[in-house]
Amino acid sequence: MRFSTEHLTIRQRQAMTAYLFLAVPAVFYTVIRFYPALESFYLSLTRWNIVSPTKQFVGLANYERLMKDPLFWKVMGNTFEYVAIGLPFGLALSFLIAYFLDKVSFGQGFLRALYFLPHIASTVAMAWVWRWLYQQPPIGLFNNLITDLGGDPQRFLTSTTQAIPAITAPVVWAGLGFNVVIFLAGLKAIPETYYEAARIDGASNWQILRRITLPLLKPTILFLAIINTIHLLRIFDQVYTMTQDGLGGPVNSTKPIVLHIYQTAFHKFDMGSASAATVVLFAILMLITLIQMKLLGKKP
Repeated sequence: MRFSTEHLTIRQRQAMTAYLFLAVPAVFYTVIRFYPALESFYLSLTRWNIVSPTKQFVGLANYERLMKDPLFWKVMGNTFEYVAIGLPFGLALSFLIAYFLDKVSFGQGFLRALYFLPHIASTVAMAWVWRWLYQQPPIGLFNNLITDLGGDPQRFLTSTTQAIPAITAPVVWAGLGFNVVIFLAGLKAIPETYYEAARIDGASNWQILRRITLPLLKPTILFLAIINTIHLLRIFDQVYTMTQDGLGGPVNSTKPIVLHIYQTAFHKFDMGSASAATVVLFAILMLITLIQMKLLGKKP
């Protein structure tokens, strides 16, 4: 029996066409995203070593073991330390660049492109370059500059206290371009009449920034805060590339949750514990997303 659309109205045909096009990404996300996510939930309730054809159902045992694992809490602390360092520093620096770049009339597009280039560069290649910059003299550029100025060489990636800030620096540097572009869009969306009225009333640049620019940029700031938080919570490439043998050292001092999940799954072949940690990370990301929706839904 052949299906005919002759009896359908134009509006119904347009709707059918739209649904056909929407079906492609829907199938893609179901197969590539949703099914693996649901499978991960199920695996977190089992004991499976990835090579065995059978999975043993153990209930919440993986989660209980996770909560009692000191290493899990260590990597969670490391992960939130990346957020605590990278989020405020990255947003503040991005806003300052965008704020002054917005006042540039000549060559703004060229400068914006220069800032955006690190965002599209290869993460692994960028991490290797920064790893070279942190090396000891006479190889590392940073330590060469420090010694030339009379200071002592720093350990950077081999220090338990300096390693996380050292790894966070290239993450912030790579994200500057995206943040600057979004901040610029937010700044240009503010009506110029607000600034003109403030200047007529005798407001200073600081008062204009504090009472007009920043309040009207609240949705932009919230959006970038959530995006950058999620990005930092999922940090992996930089740590895997910049630490010795990709272990998140020294002494697990830089290991984030995603690297811990990777090692648990593909080094220890403990897919149940790895899936349980993945579910915990998913819950954290979901909570942040819900907070974003709540905050962005509020009227200013």
